[in-house]
Amino acid sequence: MRLFLDANVLFSAAHSADGRARALFTLARLKRCDLLSSPHAIEEARRNLQLKYPNETTELDELVSDLVVTSEAKPENIAWAAAQSLPSEDAPILAAAVEAKVDILVTGDRKHFGSMYGKFQRGVKVVSPAQGLAELLE
Repeated sequence: MRLFLDANVLFSAAHSADGRARALFTLARLKRCDLLSSPHAIEEARRNLQLKYPNETTELDELVSDLVVTSEAKPENIAWAAAQSLPSEDAPILAAAVEAKVDILVTGDRKHFGSMYGKFQRGVKVVSPAQGLAELLE
């Protein structure tokens, strides 16, 4: 199973060694899934860590080494994602997940993605970190 991780999931995994987001990395190391993310998501996570927890950017770098880093999404796919009521900072996340043909987009952004939780967007199921972990453990 291929999972695309949003910036907030990367942030959480770098910040907390015991959380659900970090458990996704543990399962990836056990070959239960492949984790992907985009340069956009990684840079957003890095920016937020530098603001709130600057000492944890090294942890993010280590986690990123376990990811497949995708290309940035094409403008036409970003426009499609924006038309799904996503703000400009989140549209590239959904678009990149769709372009990477992942099974699941994992995001903790309930405000912008919550209405999509459990639903498919162009073949990609959008889930919370808890739901993503449950999908892998089934």
